Amino acid sequence: MPPTKQALEQLSIDSAVKSELSRRQFLRQVGIGAGAGLLATQGISQSLAATGINEDSSAQLTKDDLPRVTVEDKPSPQVLVPRAHCIVPNIETRLFASSNVGNNDARNQLALARMACAGFKVANSAIVSRQYLRFAGTDSQRASDLQNIATGAIAVPKLLLGVRGGYGAVRLLPMIDWQTLGRIMQECGTILAGFSDVTAIQCALLAQGGMSSLAAPMLYSEFGKSNPDKVSCRQFAEALSNPNLTIDVQSAALTSQQLPTILASDDSYIMSQTLTGTIWGGNLSVVSALTGSDYLPRIDGGIVFLEDVGEQPYRIERMLYDLYLAGVFKRQQAIVFGALSGAGEDSYDARYDVATVIRQLHKLTGLPIYNGMSFGHISKKQSFPLGARCQISSNTIGGYRLTFSDYPTIKADSINVEGLWQTV
Repeated sequence: MPPTKQALEQLSIDSAVKSELSRRQFLRQVGIGAGAGLLATQGISQSLAATGINEDSSAQLTKDDLPRVTVEDKPSPQVLVPRAHCIVPNIETRLFASSNVGNNDARNQLALARMACAGFKVANSAIVSRQYLRFAGTDSQRASDLQNIATGAIAVPKLLLGVRGGYGAVRLLPMIDWQTLGRIMQECGTILAGFSDVTAIQCALLAQGGMSSLAAPMLYSEFGKSNPDKVSCRQFAEALSNPNLTIDVQSAALTSQQLPTILASDDSYIMSQTLTGTIWGGNLSVVSALTGSDYLPRIDGGIVFLEDVGEQPYRIERMLYDLYLAGVFKRQQAIVFGALSGAGEDSYDARYDVATVIRQLHKLTGLPIYNGMSFGHISKKQSFPLGARCQISSNTIGGYRLTFSDYPTIKADSINVEGLWQTV
């Protein structure tokens, strides 16, 4: 007698379960948790569709990185053989969740699976499920992600990766021994990576710990997307592994279409000047909020980098005046602007735009201003070190090059960059 339809369905289910168990066993061996392993073995588009996660539009990004999405974790029942080429993770990695909660568990688990596939061995993946109010845990929980390294309570990793931005990092600054943390990180060559609200962490680490960090995409906000930006992923790996990183800028468009790439007092400067100094800064809103505190770096002969998103021109100017009136620009050699996205149009007079604001800053400070660096709340980010030595040189066609040195790196052959956007 031929098997019944019910028997055939049960046989298919049993086969899928056995296949799934074997993949789970493998993923456990390479350091991926059960939830992440399930997502790693499914079709990414299917698992995201099942949980209601849509691809993000970079034009819609805010300081929270993403609009809030509330979904249930309902993985697709279909199990497919993975097509992604993964490596055994051996880069010791810890997460720190200093700001907003990453409220979509499916997205978190997908990001963790990708990190493991790319070679990053995450030791504390459970922190992605923490929540207190809008934050990724209580203040003490979030501070402990970093303070436990300073006290020696946990092993020092090679990479400290931020989970996401938003708001909340400033609440942690008095709770962390930055001097000790910076010293330990320097001794171990540890890299702390993130941007947006993580700027508060990076500024405090540099100001009090004398330690560099990496302006870079983060776990939830990039690697958990249904389709992570491949350029941002490649540049993340490049900045992690290249001890002599260079970035070329040929257009000011990301800052403003109405600005030259280099805004300087005379054309001869643009053609001949080369500057060398420590580059520091980050998100303008966060940097300006630290004005007057012990957590804002005081760098002589520095190069200030600034970016922001969703701020109207008058708000951008007000924050820049905060820094100017506090004397922050006095000892600096130059200002570099990344993306000032989503600034919009002034409701009183459309002529008052980002270009007008930056020209006013140039008039106030007399500093050369370099525009259009490809970093901020945008796709195609060029990761780069903050708190490192930076040389800026102009070229013959109106653009400029930034060359970085004196910052920790990871061996390139230990990173499988394709794993950061794996499709299965």
